Amino acid sequence: MLTEKPPAGLLSLIISIVAYLALAQADKVMHIGQPESLTISILFVLLIINLAFQLSFQVEYVAERLKEPYGTMILTISAVIIEVVIIVMMLSHTSSTTLARDAIYSAVMLDINGILGLCAIVGGIKYGEVEYNVNSGNTYIVMIMTALGISMALPAFLPPEHWRLYSMFTIVTMSVFYALFLKMQTGRHRNYFSYRDQHQAQTGQSAGAMSADVRFSILYMLAGIITIGFLSEEMSMHMDAGLTGSGVPPIVAAIVVAIIAASPEVLTALKAAVNDRMQTVVNISLGATLSTVILTVPVIEAIALIEDRPLIVGLSPTQMVMTFLTLIVATINLHDGETNAIEGMTHFVLFMAFAMLAALGM
Repeated sequence: MLTEKPPAGLLSLIISIVAYLALAQADKVMHIGQPESLTISILFVLLIINLAFQLSFQVEYVAERLKEPYGTMILTISAVIIEVVIIVMMLSHTSSTTLARDAIYSAVMLDINGILGLCAIVGGIKYGEVEYNVNSGNTYIVMIMTALGISMALPAFLPPEHWRLYSMFTIVTMSVFYALFLKMQTGRHRNYFSYRDQHQAQTGQSAGAMSADVRFSILYMLAGIITIGFLSEEMSMHMDAGLTGSGVPPIVAAIVVAIIAASPEVLTALKAAVNDRMQTVVNISLGATLSTVILTVPVIEAIALIEDRPLIVGLSPTQMVMTFLTLIVATINLHDGETNAIEGMTHFVLFMAFAMLAALGM
């Protein structure tokens, strides 16, 4: 059933803007040391997550109006835009060459092992075997393997002197790859990403009309993303100052980026799992993974070329093994159009392994 009115969220947006203006001036009226910087960065993280959640409600409303597959596509692209904005802002205030790589890797682990694993457990416990369109799982996995292999696995073995040429190749290849995917997802192969009976019932129906409420929600989303950009800039400055010399593993900052970007997806996916809509979960978790790799990497590569600043996108040996295990397990689990709590547990165990390795700085 469609939501009649767009969800309220202006108060959160106003609070975020006011808090940004107040906290951004904090260092001008008081002494800011390392503990204070870390505290302020945490406040900014909480503000960004809260605003991201409010954006997720608007995205869900727009998704209901525009119907599938545009719904989850809008959600995942919105999350990726937020992630790209935060990464770009953080890169401008850090000397780290691995931040972007670690953020993308963390997002992959969170989306596939965290979100998909947890939702499969929740849905499996409540319903036993939960169904989805097997074509979507197979399509997503093979595309994720290809995108990760080209943009993050092969660069780990690339001689440094060739990074510019390969970066240009990656930008062009990933852009064309994603454009073709969107054309298939919204065209001839649209039925791959919805339940078969739903697609048949909706055949011939067009997307919902662009009403005034939908336009309001879209404007709210744009304003929210711009606000997140400003919040992220302040957060990155204080986080860099707060974590420097603290002994905290460098990957923690990247994990924070992944958590912020994925926070709207977690809520939407869990609600879908509780309501026995595993197809939505698959579209969100795997769609977000694909969008993160295929959209974020070209942006990062473009920044590196423009600034003539080599950024490491090649996975480390530990990350390579974790990514390989994740994709193999996902390939086996998503081959039959059904999943359950046991299969969900295998992914969640991998997610716990990722968290343990991150705590060890790996």
